[in-house]
Amino acid sequence: MNTRTRRIAFQGELGANSHIACRDVYPDYEPLPFRTFEECFGALGDGTADLAMIPVENSTAGRVADIHYLLPESQVHIIGEYFLPIRHQLLGLPGTRLEAIKTARSHPQALDQCRNALRELGISAEVALDTAGSARELSESRDETVASIATTLAAEVYGLEILRADIEDEAHNTTRFIILSPENLRAAPGIGPIVTTFVFGVRNIPAALYKALGGFATNGVNMTKLESYMVNGQFTATRFLADIDGHPDEPHVARAFEELSFFAEVRMLGVYRASPFREQQRLQVQR
Repeated sequence: MNTRTRRIAFQGELGANSHIACRDVYPDYEPLPFRTFEECFGALGDGTADLAMIPVENSTAGRVADIHYLLPESQVHIIGEYFLPIRHQLLGLPGTRLEAIKTARSHPQALDQCRNALRELGISAEVALDTAGSARELSESRDETVASIATTLAAEVYGLEILRADIEDEAHNTTRFIILSPENLRAAPGIGPIVTTFVFGVRNIPAALYKALGGFATNGVNMTKLESYMVNGQFTATRFLADIDGHPDEPHVARAFEELSFFAEVRMLGVYRASPFREQQRLQVQR
């Protein structure tokens, strides 16, 4: 009998926001940190990890690079999503005064999300590979003129002090994560709000995209995201990543995909429950 603790992979180091997302959603899983997203995907492929928690977009800084290229080429499936409010802490060595800080190091996304705060404090930004990694490096360097932008968890893990709390520029700062599995665990229709994620490419001819998407409009399917990106460095080869509300087994959604297939090659990436966060946002907008 296999009694191995199930494992969830994430990019970064212990204490990263991705680590927090893993702990929030799968507290009984062992978190496995990896240096790159490619290594996370590889861990799913070779069985080292059972799941992966991957950030795809942030409400302040936009989409996370590389994921759009890795997803379509991998053999993994999206089985869920999680929205994590991001709270950035300015961390320093114990006993450090805020006035002594000259440079803050962190992941480019975190630096971008704290741009105004750093400007007001007169602190220059310096790119690091990861938020928690910058915290670990600071704890090892003993440089009192350098700070890290990372999480409260990173401060605990690496023995740092919070010099200024919650320095993100936008209160709505939230990152959307997708949960990946090597198994195609599709959500069943009728269990509640469903998100379907897919990629498709269209021929480089006039009105190809218009015709490809027409079926979603005529069948009343709400498309919540449509993003394009270049394929193999070719300006004329474009692939699209899309999210829609609804399940492919629902008649109106099935008709929309049938029309899409006339004009494009389609690959389903995941059919999963919508996060309650989506409905909370809709209600806030309506107020």
